[in-house]
This record gives sequence, structure tokens and C-alpha cells, in this order.
Amino acid sequence: MSIPPPADPPSSTASATVPYYEDVSPGTGCLPPRAWAPGSDARRLTLTGTAWKFRLSPAAELHSDAFAEPHYDDTGWAELPVPSHWVLHGHGAPAYTNVRYPFPVDPPRVPQENPTGDHRHSFDLPDDWPLPPGNDEARADGPGGTDAGETLLRFEGVESCARVWLNGHELGTFQGSRLPHEFAVGALLRPRGNVLAVRVHQWSAGSYLEDQDMWWLPGIFREVTLLHRPADAAHDHTVHADYDHTTGRGTLRVESDRPGRVTVPELGWELRTGETATGEVEPWTAESPRLYDAELTVGGERIALRVGFRTVAIEDGLFKVNGRRVLLRGVNRHEFHPETGRAVDRETMRRDLVLMKQHNINAVRTSHYPPHPAFLDLCDELGLWVVDECDLETHGFVELGDSRNPVADDRWTSALLDRAARMVERDKNHPCVVVWSLGNECGTGAGLSEMARWIRQRDPSRPLHYEGDHSCPDSDFYSRMYLPHADVERVGQIKEPALDDTELDARRRSLPFILCEYAHAMGNGPGGLSDYQRLFEIYERCQGGFVWEWIDHGLARRTEDGRTWFAYGGDFGEEVHDGNFVCDGLLFPDRTPSPGLVEYKKVIEPVRIGPGAAPGSVLVCNGHDFLDLSHLALEWSYEIEGEKVSGGMLPLPEGPVPPGGSVELPLPSAPETVRSGEAWWTVRAVLAQRTAWGEPGHPVAWGQLRAAEPEYPPTATLPSVPAAPHREDAQDGHERREGDGGHIRLGPAVFAADSGALLRLGGIPLQAPRLDVWRATTDNDDGAPFQPDVRHGPLWRRHGLHRMRHRTDGVEVTQEAFVVRTRVAAAASPLGLRTTYRWTGAADRLRLAVTVEPEGDWDFPLPRIGVRLGLPSAYGHVRWFGGGPGEGYPDTAAAARTGLWRSTVDALQTPYVRPQENGARPDVRWAELTRGARGPGLRIEADGAMCWFTARRWTSEHLDAAAHTTDLVPGETVWVNLDHAMHGIGSQSCGPGVLPQYQLSARPVEFGFTFRET
Repeated sequence: MSIPPPADPPSSTASATVPYYEDVSPGTGCLPPRAWAPGSDARRLTLTGTAWKFRLSPAAELHSDAFAEPHYDDTGWAELPVPSHWVLHGHGAPAYTNVRYPFPVDPPRVPQENPTGDHRHSFDLPDDWPLPPGNDEARADGPGGTDAGETLLRFEGVESCARVWLNGHELGTFQGSRLPHEFAVGALLRPRGNVLAVRVHQWSAGSYLEDQDMWWLPGIFREVTLLHRPADAAHDHTVHADYDHTTGRGTLRVESDRPGRVTVPELGWELRTGETATGEVEPWTAESPRLYDAELTVGGERIALRVGFRTVAIEDGLFKVNGRRVLLRGVNRHEFHPETGRAVDRETMRRDLVLMKQHNINAVRTSHYPPHPAFLDLCDELGLWVVDECDLETHGFVELGDSRNPVADDRWTSALLDRAARMVERDKNHPCVVVWSLGNECGTGAGLSEMARWIRQRDPSRPLHYEGDHSCPDSDFYSRMYLPHADVERVGQIKEPALDDTELDARRRSLPFILCEYAHAMGNGPGGLSDYQRLFEIYERCQGGFVWEWIDHGLARRTEDGRTWFAYGGDFGEEVHDGNFVCDGLLFPDRTPSPGLVEYKKVIEPVRIGPGAAPGSVLVCNGHDFLDLSHLALEWSYEIEGEKVSGGMLPLPEGPVPPGGSVELPLPSAPETVRSGEAWWTVRAVLAQRTAWGEPGHPVAWGQLRAAEPEYPPTATLPSVPAAPHREDAQDGHERREGDGGHIRLGPAVFAADSGALLRLGGIPLQAPRLDVWRATTDNDDGAPFQPDVRHGPLWRRHGLHRMRHRTDGVEVTQEAFVVRTRVAAAASPLGLRTTYRWTGAADRLRLAVTVEPEGDWDFPLPRIGVRLGLPSAYGHVRWFGGGPGEGYPDTAAAARTGLWRSTVDALQTPYVRPQENGARPDVRWAELTRGARGPGLRIEADGAMCWFTARRWTSEHLDAAAHTTDLVPGETVWVNLDHAMHGIGSQSCGPGVLPQYQLSARPVEFGFTFRET
């Protein structure tokens, strides 16, 4: 049985003049695409999830096709789990490129060195599997006969080209790695001893269409299944479920190529296929993913459906769902697992989506191919808007300016249309899919317009997206990548630069605007998220975007002693690669949330909590698109110096707070307490009931309000009777290591008299604090080579900030202070920083005042400005009052909550796949490093202000030199940075750099700290 779907996709046959793997046609022998129907009660047999026989060849035609014969001797072959990528199982090696094709560009030809994996799998049919009467192996007394129907062999995903045999009979070939392909095989099946043979080529003509900034990972990486199709069953079905927001009524129509019946028990509906039913329903949205169980019965098959009523439209220049403007708080998502590559199981998919929902993410762009179909089922259930993107990118041609780009060559049009059809037909029944995307970074060409034309005709209910042509002839969105903030604001004001074509310009100005990629999450960052979100919330046309991207694609590797590290481009000896550009996600490869994800959650939270207009009140603003606040509860706590004094629930008003609405609520009276100090109200919006993705009490949003300033003098204030510094001769060799000039004693501290270096504070030996302006450059500091703007990381290195030298120019002892004057500068540079350390003290504490005067023309920002000191490694526990619990920098500190935090030095580190600056805690008032969780230690207080606090077991120089986390070896010293100011992070690894307000200019500064033993 092979019944075409309502709108036939184009078909093509392979040319006889070129090998099938170099043919631009989509393949041969495959059936027309159709909707994925996991709810069918028809029989199915999964052929994967076990080991297959496997042989790897270095070239496409090294071996004949004799291996496809059922009795071929494969006893000498290896075994390979399927689904999988053979390069992750010791057969060859992965390779990563961003844009460049890892083979000579000569479309559609591919290199002779074309790794080819031959797969064989033997299987038996269940005893009750029906076989058609034309099948020579049909059981005389078994199921079958004229009503036996057909059996389909379905491949969900194979990279990049496959040739398939069953029991020695060739079924056909196909390309399109992330798309399903089916063959009719009923006449070829046997009750016992079936042999499936699949030859997979790493490179094919299709590889030119799949240049998608990811690992090149060949293999059968999704399921292979036998599907029985009853004789009278439908080949395909289409669900139309619309919602009228003006009446609250939904309309259902289910089409199938054979007549059948549809039932929706909850609504009391029973209708024939093709008929329409209308009634009051609850709509489906990403915030309230309401699904109705339904059933389609055609002949002897019943298919369980999950119906979500919703309507998508571009109206009044806005992207709307159910009549309301939607703000996309999205991420781009590649399929990835650090052990299995793009072979991702359902549990991992669910884990990803639960994490997204828990971090306030409401949208996914399936970059840059349709995901595993089960992922969309989960999006239907959990609630996410999905931009479903076609398996298409030809970025390498765009980069080269190569006119042979397949999207501009009509020889490839059938392949492009085949890919579009296989996406649309497979995924058309998912309410979560609200936008079709033609593909990614393909430049321009008539082939894209042909795809758009076909999709619009097949499914006019969803808008189309494509970013690669900024004149937007085929897109219903004005979509851009990594547009700087100022340009986004101009777009919001409809003041973007005009196109030469006035008609196209007028059309583009009428379109909603999204950033299909922004905030490149590579390494430490991305910075500037809050500034983007402000624009999305101010300008109606700017409807959000999709952070690049969800997860770092680091492949798990282990050292000989069992430590795990994550590999990136170049770690497998590739001759062409793009390094750690593949590690640019909000999750680390092991799916631990990065600080960037925590920051994004705070920035996009759908409830804003801040001070009200009336004293002692809090303003709660509802930023949801559809929901009121009844699903949330408000918790409050009152804290002094980070310690919770009191807490409780804050009642919401009886009436609903609609989307876009707000309510001002009175806070309780501050509790009476003998405690004094800096006091804060913290108000949290939490889930009131359990959901599919979160438990009651899960925090959705939070805000803090300053309650009271400290009523006592700052802790850094010295007693009224200071200690006076005095010179002493060195008593032992230990104290003389800094020189032969003796030492200076000031309160609890001992200094080297010749260099002025602090040697000891009470019983704690120290590496002297001294000026530090260097940080191990982040991926965003270094920026991408293609960036037109100044990249600060390379600039800092050119000026030698990573190799600054310290010269002592003078040491002075007065009655009040010990003063050390220095100059800090790099070799071969006229630039310098005149730095004075002024030490004063009392019996139990020591105060440092630092003044810095730049010399020369510092026409570039500094990475940081502060001091670095060292403590013995035993001081490995940390307590601080300030921003936390995670790291934060000037443009990434929205998620930093003022509180009292505890950690260890080891836990303060952020394990970016490529080591770089990390771990700074912002707005720190004081910090303590102790021997053990409650042992003695060193307390550091920021004088009259706040500082950034960082502690690690290696220097910034060691951090800078490391390529992987396992290169970092703890030393005998805990190095502490106390920074008066920091340079921001930005996202210049593939986006705008640090905004001016977050840049650290070199200018005269004064700052100070107080130190004492605890």
C-alpha cells in the first residue's frame, strides 16, 4: 500500500551517470512522507536498541554490495550499537567545523576518502505479524491473506546517505540526514532470519546541504522500525484545530486519505473525517498547553491524537497566537549528548525541556534541522513555541561567495523541496509548531522561494521564517542574528536602514522582528541580556528571540586517571576545524546549567517584582502573554546581613492580575529584632501547584527591596586608636626571604621592609596583595576573527597586560601609615600604572588604601582593577555577604541576589569547557576564607563600597594557559582577587561586544580593604 498524501512532494530518481551518493536528487525507492503517528495501535517492531554487525571502509566503493546477501559471512565484523555514530565508538574520529566544509568544495562531488559504514542486522518477526499474499514466505496458517496490508521499514535519521537492502533485495537510497524515510517491504519479509543491510556514507551530495555548525557524525543515529499498515488504514492524516479568541470556541477537522471517524470524548464530539465540529474549548498555548485526547479510526487502525486548539497569525505587523502578541523567550537547540552525539533518548529530551521550563524559556528553534519527532510530542505536552527548521544550511558557499550555492542552482530544487515536504508532513499535527523555517544561512536563491511556495500552499496556517535574505521575500518575519542593541532599537522604532527596493522595504517594515540568534553563550557570558530584554519589552515590534544556544557540544573524554574532560574542534586531529566554537551553550555538556542560563532565567522571568510607589509596598507586574497570576504564590523573607529574620506568604488580590497588568501589595511591618545591619526584603513568585515541569514552591521570579541601611558604622571602620608601624630586624630566614632589609610590623601584620610586601597577618602567611589588571581572557574577550569591532582580548595581549611587571619605587614608614609606591607596567610598553599602597592598622586589623594613576594614553579598557593576594591552600572554605550564589560580572549580574552565602574555593569555580575567567561574585561587602567550614581564617571587608570577589587554586596565568579543565592542577596557594571594578563580558564571540556602560576605562581610582583574622 502506498497512498500519496494530500499534497504530493516532488520526487526524483538517481542519475545513472554519477554515483548515487553524488546525485543531487533526494534518492530512490522511498514512499511519500506522512505524519508521525506514535499513537497508532498497528503493530510495530523496533529494530534498534541493540548491536548490529558493522564494517568501516575508508572509501565508498572499496567493497561490493555482496555484504547485503542474507548468507554473507560477517563473523569477522565488529559490533556497533544502533542508534549511534560510528566515530564515537572507535571507528574513525569526529570532526567539527562551523562554516567550512571539511572536504574540497566541488558540488556535488565528494572526496574519494569517504568513510563508509556497512551495517547488517538479523531479526525475526513476531508470530502474529501479517504478511501479504504475494509474499512467498507467508505462513499458510498464520495471519495474512488479502487483508494483511503492508509493512513499512522506517528510518528516522541517517547521516548522510544510505543505501538499503532487505533479504538481498535493494530497496533504494536516500539523503536528508535528519528526516524520515520509509520503504514498502511486506513482500520481502520472512517469518524468520530477515537480514537488513544498510550502507552509510559519511559524505554525499546531501552533505553540501548540511553545513550546520556542529560535529560531523555519520551513522544510523535515530530509530529503525518496522510498521505494519492494515489494508484499509489511511496512509496519512492531517489535524486542523483552530481557536477563535473572540468567541472562545475551537474548530476541529481531521482529514485522511481514507474515510474514518474521529472522537473527542471530553468534548462529546464524534464526527467523520473531513467534517467540522465547533464548540467551547480551552486553547493551547506555551503557558497553558491544554491537550484534548482524541482518536482517529480508519478501517482496522486506531490512532490516538492529542489535539491542541490554537490559531497563529501575522496581524497588524505582529506575530500573534490566539489573538495576542507573543514574546519569544527562546533558545536554539541542537540535538546533542556528550556520550552519544545526536543519538538522544526521550528521557534526555524531557530533561532538556523541563530545564527550559524551569528557567522561564518558552520557545525553541530547532537549529538547524527537524528534531527527533518525540521532542515535538514533549513540546506539545509541556508547552513551548517551536520554530521547526528544515534540514538545510549551505553556509560554506555563502562564506566563499561561491555561485554554485545549491539554493541558487535549480538542479538541487527537487532535493530542497523533498526536505521541506518531509519536515512539514511529519510535524504538521503538532500544536507546538507555530512557525516553519526554510533553513539556516543559505544566502539567497530561487530554491528557497520554491520551498516557501510549496510550504505556503501545503500549510497556510503557519507563518514562514528565513533569516538569510534580509530583504525577506520569503519570510513572514524580519529576522536577524546578533544585531547590536542600538540596531535592534532602530528596528523597534521602524527606523532601520531602507532597502533599495521600495516595495520590499515597505513589506519588511510591516513585519514582526525577531532575533533568531543572539546572545552567543560561548564560555563566560553572554553579557547584555538585560539590555536586549528591555528593548523587547519596550518596542512592540521586537518580539524576542532565541539565545545561541542550548548546550555545549563537548564530547566526553577521560584521562588515564579517570577524570572527565570535554573535547572540541581540533582535539581529534582534524586538519580543518573551528576549535571550541562548538561549545557555546547555556548548559555544560553534562547538562549542568551554566551561569548564563541562571542569568537568562532572571532576565526573562514572566513576573517583575520591585518597589511600589507607596512606602513599604511591592509592585508585582504580570509579564505573561496569556496567564494571570493565579497559578503562583508570593513568598517573602526579611533578612539582615543576609540572615533570614522572618518570612511568610504575601496574599495576592482576589481578582485576577491579567497579562500585562500589575498590582501593588503592602509588605508586612519589619519584624522587631535586636540585630542591626543591612536589611533586605526578598519576594519570590513560586508555583502554587504541581505542574508537568515543576513542583509547588519552584521559584519563577524574584525581586529584592532595600529595607534599611546599616545603623552601625561600617565594619571596615578602624578603632579610634590606630597602631603605628615600626621597623624590626628579621628574626629568621623565613622572614628574610623578601630581602635583607628586615621587616615592618603594623598591628597584626608583618611586611618586608625592602619591598613593602605583606608577609603575614597574625598567624596567616600571605602572598602580598598587589595590583592586578589581568584576567584569563574569555571567549567573548577574544571575540571572533570575523568581528569588525575591536576585540579586547587580543588588544590586551598586544599591550602586555598578561605580563605586567611590578617595580617598587619607595617604601615609607610614618607615624600613621606604612606606604609603598610602585609602578606597574609591561615590557615594551610606555603605559604604566602608578600605584600606591597605604597601610594602616589597629591591634586586630589591617587596612589597605590603594590609589592608581594611569600614565600614558590608555585608549582601551582594562580587564579588571583590584588586588590579588595568596593564602595557604588550607583556607578552602568561603563565606561572603553580597551577590550570589553564582558568578556575576557588570553585564551578567541580574541573577545575583544579595545574601549571605557559603561555599568552598573549589565550588566557586565555573568549569567552562575551555578554561577562562570565571567565578567572580559581585557586590561583595565582606568575605571570609577559613580552614574548614567553621575554622579560623581571614576576613576581608570592602571599605565604603562593594567589590568583586574571586578565589581559586591557580593563578589567572595558569587559567589562561589551560586548554581543558583537566589542565588545571591545584597548587599550594589559594589566589584571591578583590576587584574595585570589572570589565563587562558582552557576546563578541559571535555578537556585539561590551556595551559602553559596562566597559572599564583606565582612569584614576581609589579603593580599599580591611583584613583581620577570624
